[in-house]
Amino acid sequence: MTEESIPVTPETPEPLSPPAQLHDLTVYEERRGRPTNYRPEFCEIVARLAAGGATDFELAQALGCAAGTLYRWRSTHPEFEEATRLGKECADDRVERSLYHRAIGYSYPTVKIMQDKGKPVVVKYIEHVPPDPAAAFMWLRNRKPDEWRDRRELTGPNGGAIQVKSVIEFVDAPADDA
Repeated sequence: MTEESIPVTPETPEPLSPPAQLHDLTVYEERRGRPTNYRPEFCEIVARLAAGGATDFELAQALGCAAGTLYRWRSTHPEFEEATRLGKECADDRVERSLYHRAIGYSYPTVKIMQDKGKPVVVKYIEHVPPDPAAAFMWLRNRKPDEWRDRRELTGPNGGAIQVKSVIEFVDAPADDA
């Protein structure tokens, strides 16, 4: 049956053309629900705050939304997700470099202000920070886990399982002579 053969009567509405139907659905989808508070300028704000080490909760507070809203914006706006990820990577890289320097020790120039005959004297010198064994251990444990992990696998003879033997011995109690 073709479109021309459908009788149009006052009881039956005239059929919409396919583009008009698609357009009507699109308009309906856009108008449904509460409008989003997301703005493209949030990307720059989130990237800056995340690079400074802000947590997801702190990012949500700065944007005036709930953490769940922040997660939803990440899933629906790829540019927002990328800005968050890049900002966090920047902060993680900085912490990684700091841990490395703490593990091997480092030096930095500084000044000490003293007083000589009532006048301030500024003395420049190099401060040396010794290596931190705990930071070195953490670094190695994460970079070479097979060699530096806390847990060691114990094996029995020839690399097999460890045999466990339980022995229960019953001893007769001495008789009372009373």
